[in-house]
Amino acid sequence: MTGPLVPFREIVLKVHSRCDLACDHCYIYEHADQSWRTRPKSISDEAISWTARRLAEHASKHALDSMSVILHGGEPLLAGPARLRQVCEELTSAMDGIAELDLRIHTNGVQLSPRYLDLFDEFDVKVGISLDGDRVANDRHRLFANGRSSHPLVLRAVELLRQDRYRHLDLGLLCTIDVRNDPVAVYDALVDLGPPRVDFLLPHATWDEPPLRPNGSNAAYAEWLLAVFDRWTDDGQKVPVRLFESVLSTLSGGPSLTESLGLAPTDLVVIETDGQIEQVDSLKSAYEGAAATGFDVFRHTLDEVADHPGVRTRQLGLAGVNETCRSCPVVRSCGGGLYTHRYRSSNGFDNPSVYCDDLKALVRGIETRTSAVTVSPALTNRQELVAEQHDLTRTLLAGLHDALDGRGGFRWDEAWELAGALESTGSGAAGLDRVLAHPYTRTWLLDTLEGLHAERPEAVGQALRLSAYVAAAAVRSRSGQSVPTEFHDGRLFLPTLGEVRIAGAGEAGRVGVCASEDGFSVHREGSGAWLNIPMGAEGPEWRPLREFGLGGVPPFVLDDLDPFRDCYVAPAAPRLNQGEADAWIEAVGVAWKRLERAAPGVTADAAESLTTLTPLLDGRSARRPHAYGAVGLGMTKDPDELFLCLMQGLRWTRLRALLDLTDLYALDGEWEYRLPWERNVKVPFSDLLARTYERVGLSYLVPRFLEGVPEALDMMEVAAEPTVGGMRLIQSLRDEVGGVHEVREVNIAINAEDQVPVR
Repeated sequence: MTGPLVPFREIVLKVHSRCDLACDHCYIYEHADQSWRTRPKSISDEAISWTARRLAEHASKHALDSMSVILHGGEPLLAGPARLRQVCEELTSAMDGIAELDLRIHTNGVQLSPRYLDLFDEFDVKVGISLDGDRVANDRHRLFANGRSSHPLVLRAVELLRQDRYRHLDLGLLCTIDVRNDPVAVYDALVDLGPPRVDFLLPHATWDEPPLRPNGSNAAYAEWLLAVFDRWTDDGQKVPVRLFESVLSTLSGGPSLTESLGLAPTDLVVIETDGQIEQVDSLKSAYEGAAATGFDVFRHTLDEVADHPGVRTRQLGLAGVNETCRSCPVVRSCGGGLYTHRYRSSNGFDNPSVYCDDLKALVRGIETRTSAVTVSPALTNRQELVAEQHDLTRTLLAGLHDALDGRGGFRWDEAWELAGALESTGSGAAGLDRVLAHPYTRTWLLDTLEGLHAERPEAVGQALRLSAYVAAAAVRSRSGQSVPTEFHDGRLFLPTLGEVRIAGAGEAGRVGVCASEDGFSVHREGSGAWLNIPMGAEGPEWRPLREFGLGGVPPFVLDDLDPFRDCYVAPAAPRLNQGEADAWIEAVGVAWKRLERAAPGVTADAAESLTTLTPLLDGRSARRPHAYGAVGLGMTKDPDELFLCLMQGLRWTRLRALLDLTDLYALDGEWEYRLPWERNVKVPFSDLLARTYERVGLSYLVPRFLEGVPEALDMMEVAAEPTVGGMRLIQSLRDEVGGVHEVREVNIAINAEDQVPVR
């Protein structure tokens, strides 16, 4: 096996190998592996000491911040308070000063008493109790050997754990599913007990010993769980359910929250009462010896166990699942199912889960039920996209403040306090909003944060440009406050406004900026002179950013000065003279009108978000990673070229903005897709989505760009990568494709321009 070793963070420690119940679905006593018969009933002193030593050794070597130990059985409470105290004391002592120890115990609750709970309180041992629902459901399996019900004793244990003095130890309830039980009755019975969490567990089964399906449905367990999910949702999700939360997490691009689902590598190992180290306990359902590793705590380190082929296989993520699973669109959420449930004697574990149909139906069922409320509003609402982008910029600014951690000194604190003062007034807040909404403010923030994280020496100085943003906001709000800031190379750039020439090239210093009736004034420290800057035409000391209108939309800014505008693939053009600017604006205006006729919906979107156009030296629109509201366009007077470049820029900018706010896909790069319009080119999902998104936009202008788009949408719709939001975007592209032809029929006048060449 290749790849880095994944250290163990969770240890299941068997402290007793027998049980006081005779549950007929127990994987330890009723399934294929019967090794419990040869093991000592209780863990020995030597096994406890060596286990503690191995955990401390492993945590220290891998610099783990914490390790979790679950005391298990059989029934762990049968080990007795004295033996459990010894286990807790030795583990706690060994891990002291090395890593935090998270102690837990899973019990059937029959033996639970204040004596045990006082001990657990002393060592902060969290308690999870197994309970399958109401009495009818629980007594279907969880009985004493003489057939007596365990339900009253388990309820007593739950009530005991709910007492105020023990409530902090309550880990929740574990329920093994039986589809013959009423799902709503089971859920209600569990929730009525007020647990902090409920875990629903599929009964262990393999292809050789398949699960019970009394109604013959291949998705009986999904149907059962979806009935619970509906009740859980109607109930306001007042109790966390790990299985449902895990599916919701993966559907949104997040991690799995349980070992039984998802593709996260296993980090769990089992230590038996005799010190033998085994793989995950559920493997005992497969065949005799399936969980064995041949290692023990007396002679072997946990690193040796982590390198065991069986353990390594369960750490391969996507590469470790069956080929059928790899091409399944729900594999991100189900992860191929629990490893044990894939077993078939004829070919081992190289199979989908025996619950495959259930897992598909469960994931798709939850996706269908929740997509309307889990999809980011920014995907469907232009105003939300603009608002969330603005919120993100403010979040990044707050993050920069935290990342500096005092390194900005007085100058940062001064600017930060002045920003707060502006925020407290109506006009000041509006001015600050305008400056923070400028697309290249985001570029400054991201570049600076990246520099701080990389410990680049110039990053702190770059952060101190905050004062220039505050000064620009003060000027916009007509604040009478003088804002101190710095100039560099003889110039001061005020974002969204323009550039002031203060001194000669190479000079630097500090100035105060103060709004005046028709502009602002600049006072250089150490000088008695004030430089008065009118906000109108360009002069020797002042080069303003130019604004221009395109008819029917707010004016755009031609930004050819911002020091953070040079962030495109193509280099930004230097400051344009007035003639160059007029010619370029005229060409952009012609292209905009054509775009307006061809795709009025696109220009309507742009009117609410696009604020800034930046000329580039390259003759094409340039893709960029950030700065919603800005498009870079080549320095060309050819309106035909600008016609297409505008559309490309608008599409890429919006897609990037969506990706800033919501996960549209996960596991990008695990699969490759052949581009329908370039058959010899394979790309990851992210590239397929981006190119398809671009082509749909360009198809408004040039019909041939629709070629291959339906095929690409088909590929993405059945892919594993898209999240709920990603699926919503794919559907919106389908809807858009359907509307392209309607738009073109209405705008026959532009057909002659449909053959514009793409460079």
